[in-house]
Amino acid sequence: MLLAAVILSVAVHTADEPTWPALPRYEPMAVPEANPMSAAKVALGKQLFFDRRLSGDRSTACTSCHRPEKGLSDGRQLPVGPYGIPSDRACPSLWNVGYQQAFFWEGAVPDLEGAVLGVWRFILAPEGPGRDGVKEVAARLAAVPGYRTAFEQAFGAGPSVETVPKALAAFLRTLVADRSAWVRYREGDKTALGARARRGLAVFEGKAGCAQCHAGLLLTDLQFHNVGIGSQKPKPDRGRFAMTKLERDRGAFKTPTLLNVGRSAPYFHDSSVATLEEAVDLMAAGGIENPTRDGFLRPVTLTAAERRDLLAFLRALDVDFQMTPPALPD
Repeated sequence: MLLAAVILSVAVHTADEPTWPALPRYEPMAVPEANPMSAAKVALGKQLFFDRRLSGDRSTACTSCHRPEKGLSDGRQLPVGPYGIPSDRACPSLWNVGYQQAFFWEGAVPDLEGAVLGVWRFILAPEGPGRDGVKEVAARLAAVPGYRTAFEQAFGAGPSVETVPKALAAFLRTLVADRSAWVRYREGDKTALGARARRGLAVFEGKAGCAQCHAGLLLTDLQFHNVGIGSQKPKPDRGRFAMTKLERDRGAFKTPTLLNVGRSAPYFHDSSVATLEEAVDLMAAGGIENPTRDGFLRPVTLTAAERRDLLAFLRALDVDFQMTPPALPD
């Protein structure tokens, strides 16, 4: 099945009034007054997204982990960042990230700019002996004439700990799957999904119960659930409990979107499941038993045909798109 291409470019009605990708008939994306969208910011944010100079040791760009060919996720067992520092969390897809209401697997940050700053400060440019932190990286960017000019055009000020995350956030808000097969199907184009995928959608919404969490146009309820992933480790990740201190949230993690799920293996917050087939089987089994597992999870016995159809639907959620690397300033 051919999938529509999502072209991440700005559609301009007039020179002064650019329009931005948006999900049809969905609540408008929240854009903070302190960081209104502009073509200059989006173009600058895209450059930063591809630029390894954003990291402390100049080794890692955002695209090193959010890989376009991997559904804007990582594709590795677990990411390894600058200075060879490994992460114990998977790198989630960025599709429709501007519609999220809380960020990171435990929902630690309520706004996109804050999430970007957190990734920059603690992953891309972590402070430490012999390391360049975000202030040093910002100063380094300010020494690049092309970046100085671009930041002045976008913000009226040079690169800084405040303006770099704002530019990146503006670009990330354009990563909207507004012409994906899933959106087109929801908008009434029944040819957007093949017959097997449509049967799989019926299993997804019905017998398998996937839509209890992977709901609606975003394919996520934006909530936090404990399905038992990682609960058997000697020191399980506390998940949402780290934020709320509520025992019911222990081991609960944010529901990820399923857009590009066919390309974003391995799966779950700890990348502990290697294939989509294994992930489907684990969830059909009701997750992994543990003291705070969500109560609605129940084992479901799928026939071989239902399982094949469900997998076909999930793979039909892949989004083909063009993301041409921009020329970087020097």
